[in-house]
Amino acid sequence: MKAVQIDKFGGPEVLQYVDLNKPMPKGNEVLIEVKAIGVNYADTARREGQYVVETTLPYVLGGEVAGIVVAVGEDVTSVSIGSKVVTIMESGGYAEFAMVDERSVIPIPDGVDYNHAVILPIQGLSAYHILKTMGRLEEGETVLVHAAAGGVGLLAVQLAKLFGAGKVIATASTDEKLALAQEMGADVTLNYTVDGWDKEVKKATEGKGVDVALEMAGGDIFNKTVRCLAPFGRLVIYGVASGEMSTMQPAELMRRNQSVIGFFLPQIMRKPQFLQSSLLELLQYVQTGQLKLTVGGVYPLAEAANVHTLLQARKTTGKIVLVPGI
Repeated sequence: MKAVQIDKFGGPEVLQYVDLNKPMPKGNEVLIEVKAIGVNYADTARREGQYVVETTLPYVLGGEVAGIVVAVGEDVTSVSIGSKVVTIMESGGYAEFAMVDERSVIPIPDGVDYNHAVILPIQGLSAYHILKTMGRLEEGETVLVHAAAGGVGLLAVQLAKLFGAGKVIATASTDEKLALAQEMGADVTLNYTVDGWDKEVKKATEGKGVDVALEMAGGDIFNKTVRCLAPFGRLVIYGVASGEMSTMQPAELMRRNQSVIGFFLPQIMRKPQFLQSSLLELLQYVQTGQLKLTVGGVYPLAEAANVHTLLQARKTTGKIVLVPGI
């Protein structure tokens, strides 16, 4: 089978389109013929050797796929050959075939295609659990979503509304991206490349600040976002896209009972029942039309290096999908 693999860390040029042996399932394993592959910032961090946990080389990138079950291990009871499914995994998604445990496989409901279903395992679950599990969003609270035209951001804007947020403030780097966030339900949109965006956040909340903030840029944006928090506000970190580390004085949080919280999706993945229930809920939102999924581009698997370049240059919106065999 064809796959995209790295045997050293570096820029997009280290992504190799190679031939590997197709895996064969045993026990509780399920083999999926991959129809769509989700691309995420986590993939670029893996490629650069900057991921949260160590990456052992050689390594096949990719944490989410949608496709058809073509073989199952002898102990599999919950999944049938021929089923259309979506799943999340630690690695191995950038390939024509992927093997996962049956507990991580979710059926794709009628009316949802592969390219849209693959948006949900990483970015959908991230938005869901950042807001609900880690951010503990309560009805009527105000939410700040950075990079609101990105894969997680567009979902977070919508889910915040579905979860009862009173106001959603979205930031992005261009007018086009801000318009997209507004179309998804953002009440206030701000360009974070313009000085003073943090003051505009305070103005939009009548000086109070935001109750929940989603932050994945790092550097100065992190520091300014902390200052945007309301009393009892929660800032959830789920990435450092800028590569710039931040420093802060923990005692600064004490005066207003504020929290800075880390989020790492693989910890959710280690609770299969927890993972399944939230992914099923997301798929139901899609099926009923309550959650709109935005595919920003579909590219051949062989063009993974070009896709990584576009993603890191912030030239994409919504979800970028790789497809084998096109």
